[in-house]
Amino acid sequence: MNQLEGLVSIIVPVYNAGIYIEETINSVCAQTYTEWELILVDDQSKDNTLAVVKSCLDAKGDERIRLIEKKTNEGAAAARNTGIDAAKGRFIAFLDADDLWMPDKLEKELAFMQEKQAAFVFTAYEFGDENALGTGKVVHVPEELTYRKALSRTVIFTTTVLFDSEKTGRDLIKMPMVKSEDTAAWWKILKSGITAYGLDEVLAVYRRPPSSLSSNKLEAVRRIWNLYRREEKLSLTYSCYNLFFWAVRATLRRL
Repeated sequence: MNQLEGLVSIIVPVYNAGIYIEETINSVCAQTYTEWELILVDDQSKDNTLAVVKSCLDAKGDERIRLIEKKTNEGAAAARNTGIDAAKGRFIAFLDADDLWMPDKLEKELAFMQEKQAAFVFTAYEFGDENALGTGKVVHVPEELTYRKALSRTVIFTTTVLFDSEKTGRDLIKMPMVKSEDTAAWWKILKSGITAYGLDEVLAVYRRPPSSLSSNKLEAVRRIWNLYRREEKLSLTYSCYNLFFWAVRATLRRL
């Protein structure tokens, strides 16, 4: 069976990522699958991000890389949605501005998507330190994930996902304007009846600087609880059930 082919639109929301963004761009440029476009959406960065990006683009002279400068700061969800609106590709991938891809990430993920005849795939990943050096902590992923299974685990990492927009449509991929918008988006997609398939191979590094928002455990619990109750309208009992298993899995993932 031949690998799927087509343009992959890689969407990167960028905000105050001046110290990381060049390395992230380089990890895209190093991909063995070369039919891609990289859409960098700057969300009104206050540091030197724009200068770094523009210098990098000038140096590379790669027409596959585009920069969109938002007029107002609206957050990562809105930035990703702006990127989706601007995307020309059949396939949509997300990459965070401080994370890295392995060189064969797109190639292997497209082959896996073809094998599973899937609309939505994701991969395993490794936690990295602030320098994106692997810590040895790997998050393995299940072979498939449905909406009900996903409620009790946040195993889908934004930087690893790939969508076939011919199967999902673009509106379904867009992220809700809520906290933990990525998790809310996966649930929305899975709730539509789509199954996500996991490729249990490390193809991305999740950089975790000490000040990263996701490192705030109490805030993470508050966000997931609000998603259960306010967005998914789950009962109190079912919310508690899912939160318990979510917390256990989140703890084990970091050990």
